[in-house]
Amino acid sequence: MTKPDTLARIRKLPIWKGDITATPLTGGITNVNYLISDGASKYVVRVGDDIPLHQVMRFNELAASRAAHAAGLSPAVVHASGDMTVLEYIESRTLTEADVRAPQMLPRILDLVKTCHRAVPRHLRGPALVFWVFHVIRDYAATLAERGSAHAALLPELLRISAELEQAAGPFDMVFGHNDLLCGNFLDDGQRLWLIDFDYAGFNTPLFDLGGLASNNGLSPEQEDWMLETYFERPVTGDLRHRYGAMKCASLLRETMWSMVSEITSDIDFDYAAYTAGNLARFRAAHQTFNES
Repeated sequence: MTKPDTLARIRKLPIWKGDITATPLTGGITNVNYLISDGASKYVVRVGDDIPLHQVMRFNELAASRAAHAAGLSPAVVHASGDMTVLEYIESRTLTEADVRAPQMLPRILDLVKTCHRAVPRHLRGPALVFWVFHVIRDYAATLAERGSAHAALLPELLRISAELEQAAGPFDMVFGHNDLLCGNFLDDGQRLWLIDFDYAGFNTPLFDLGGLASNNGLSPEQEDWMLETYFERPVTGDLRHRYGAMKCASLLRETMWSMVSEITSDIDFDYAAYTAGNLARFRAAHQTFNES
């Protein structure tokens, strides 16, 4: 669907209190997003269908977004119909990786993640998904092989490593995970933090979110130990550090393969090839560190 078609559909939504102005929001690599003003209030409109190749189902995202708002983490859902979700707009700035690593910010972020894990399930309604990274990796590999990806030669090795990581990462606890803790999914309004974009939300081990938070934002080994001690409220054991390291590698591998699939399936204007290369390098480095530990 073209941009004019999308804007025409947005204008027809029945919730506006006057004529609207629409400004594209840049930075999204899964959905198309617009900032909307109707003269009375501002909103964010997220436009996106189900993406089964990425395990993204909009009924699940909508339920998670509503539950996260009820838990005090996220903006309110104002309207939802078809492939469009309208959210309350928060005057804020998007965090950077450096922000996440900052000593005064990281404890606030970890509190937000912990609240997501523990409080969101109390407000969740209807069917819910499980986000199991090792299933996602296997499914991505099948898609890449079927579609003749340029990365197909890597798949046997990546699947072998994934199977080894799945064995190393257990046993598993279960929480409700956000599962996409990029710095761009944290907002700071000057008073508090917000967690947004629940495309990949679902029940999961907490180690996936913790590993993703660290790998996506370049936390130091000292910060990772602090994060594990603070989250689990006990000293870090060698066993926990090993399981966490395996899941951190799996998080990076999933992000790499997500980008590989996006290279051949997404029509969003984004350099997925460069994103693949960057994440593959990060995965290789983390896996080497894991093997040496």
